[in-house]
Amino acid sequence: MSRDHADRIGREACAAPTHSARPTRMALPPLTAQPTRATRLPRPPRRAVGPRRRTVRTAVLVALLLLLAGGTATGCGGRATTHHKPGTSHEQASGDVGTLLGAQDGAGHRLRQVPAQGAPEVRITTRPDSEDGWNLQLVVKNFRFTPDSVGGAALPGAGHAHLELDGRKLARVYGPWYHLPAAQVPEGVHTLAVRLYADDHTAWAVGGKVVEATVELTGGPPGQGSHSHAAPTPTTPPQATQTPQPAQTPRSSETPDADRTVTVVVRDGKVVPAPGRVEVGRGERVALRVTSDRADTLHVHGYDKELALPAGQEATLILTADRTGLFEVETHESDLVLTQLLVR
Repeated sequence: MSRDHADRIGREACAAPTHSARPTRMALPPLTAQPTRATRLPRPPRRAVGPRRRTVRTAVLVALLLLLAGGTATGCGGRATTHHKPGTSHEQASGDVGTLLGAQDGAGHRLRQVPAQGAPEVRITTRPDSEDGWNLQLVVKNFRFTPDSVGGAALPGAGHAHLELDGRKLARVYGPWYHLPAAQVPEGVHTLAVRLYADDHTAWAVGGKVVEATVELTGGPPGQGSHSHAAPTPTTPPQATQTPQPAQTPRSSETPDADRTVTVVVRDGKVVPAPGRVEVGRGERVALRVTSDRADTLHVHGYDKELALPAGQEATLILTADRTGLFEVETHESDLVLTQLLVR
């Protein structure tokens, strides 16, 4: 083979594409499909900010806990807590206000004694209501009503009052005024007492005696007058006898001044008629007439209305249905549901 022929064959072999070179070019992925660092740039800043945010959140939580702890320790400007550690009584969680005595008030509440100077004081005045019963005014000194913190720690000069008739509790009072229906005072002369209690339900006391005031009430039969006058007690100055006013306790099927009357009888632990649901329009006045064969207390949930139920006597509670919803009417001692009020 001549040299010229060999050079021609070599040039042709170099110019012709080979089968092995083509797959090599096709196996290369396109440049746009290759992941680049530019697409991951947002992540490093996010990792750098994370610890800073956690630090800020931790600092905020620590500041809030310190503020809450400081407010609880000082008790200044805020309401008392209404909770205490499980397994402890109200008295054990109520702090060191006054001296907690071993004596009780007759209803199981321990006495919290404070010095006479600056101690809570109370007086009670009665005014016959033009329609029914009496309007009671509680005049207090060195004391304020705190319904929003009941159940919490005892605070100096704060709490609520108990209203008792002949030693039997009628109601818990959270303000200076209370209306006492004539139906809650049986015929005859009775002693009405008001006592002051701390938020933890201990009774304020001075010299080992409960801070209280008393007044005599004379209940009459339905349709006849009733009157009251103050009893001579150390904590209550004598009150003038009030002018008798007629106090009506209707016995008919419908109660005057009431848009709806619900009559219930409790006998041998049974409710007659059977508990049901009574629909009432908002704003209507409802009269609950209850007769129980044993002494008990009527309670209307949601309205916090209570009424003493003398054994064998009819008692009437009148309320204005100014809240919408479903409210149960029950007895405290026998724990019976008498009816449900559906206010629309």
